[in-house]
Amino acid sequence: MELKGLLEAASPLIELALAEDVGEGDVTTLTTVPEGREGKGEIIANAHGIVCGLPIVAEVFRKVDKTIQVKSLTTDGEPVAPGAVVAEVSGPLRGILTAERTALNFLTHLSGIATLTARFVDLVAPYRAVILDTRKTTPGWRALEKYAVRCGGGRNHRMGLYDMVLIKDNHIAACGSLAEAVRRVQASGVSVPIEVEVRTLAELEEALSLGVDRILLDNMDIPTLREAVARARGKVELEASGGVTLENVAEIAACGVDYISIGALTHSAQALDFSLEIL
Repeated sequence: MELKGLLEAASPLIELALAEDVGEGDVTTLTTVPEGREGKGEIIANAHGIVCGLPIVAEVFRKVDKTIQVKSLTTDGEPVAPGAVVAEVSGPLRGILTAERTALNFLTHLSGIATLTARFVDLVAPYRAVILDTRKTTPGWRALEKYAVRCGGGRNHRMGLYDMVLIKDNHIAACGSLAEAVRRVQASGVSVPIEVEVRTLAELEEALSLGVDRILLDNMDIPTLREAVARARGKVELEASGGVTLENVAEIAACGVDYISIGALTHSAQALDFSLEIL
C-alpha cells in the first residue's frame, strides 16, 4: 500500500480515536501547560521488535496541531531494540501531550503485528511456505493491520470477500456438496481465484479433480499434511491453516505446503511497547 492509501485508510480511525480520547478538551494539559509553550520529545522503543506505523504517528500529531513536526529516524519494517529513538517530535507542548496516547496506540498495535509476523516468517525461512494473514482483523482496521503484516515480512491473503472465492464448510453445506459449490462458482464466470477448504484426505482427492486454484488444508495433523502434500504436489497450491503457533509452524512448513495462514497475526499480537519522553 502506498503512503497515500495508508493515510487515507487511517484518517477516519485517527479522527475517531482523537474524538473519543480528547472529547471536549485535554483538561490535564490545558490546566498545566501554558499556552504557547514549545517543546520536543522522543518516541523510544522499549522492546525488541519491528516498527510499524510511523507515518500514522505523524498524521495523528498533525491532526491535533498542524505546526507539530515529526521526524522519523527509521522506517516501517525495520527492527528496533530497547532504547532506540524511532522519531523526534517538536512544536507546541499542548498538542504533543494531547496527541501522545493516540499516536502511541497506533504505533504499539501495528508494531506488535509486524513483530509477531516477523517471528513466524523467520521460523519458516528454510522452507518454501509463505506466511499469510486472514480476515480476522479488528473491524475498520483491516488495511492498517494487513499493512503491518507486510511490514513484518508476511503476505496478505484476500483483503475481503470480493477478491477471492474461498469455499468453506458452510458454503458446502448450503450447496449440498463441494463439487456443486465449485460448479456454481465456475458457472458464474467470476474472474477471481478459487480456493476450497478441505478437512480430510478424501475431501482433498475430490477437490483435486475440480480445477480450483488453491486448496486450504484445515486443521490437519502433521502426518495428514505430509500425505496431502504428497498427493497434491505439482497439481495445485496448498495452504495449511488452523492451530498454527510459533511452536509448530516450522514443522508445518517442513511438510511442503505453499502457504500457512495465521489468524493470530492480527487478532492476538501483543503490542510492542513504545513511549514518548519530553526532553
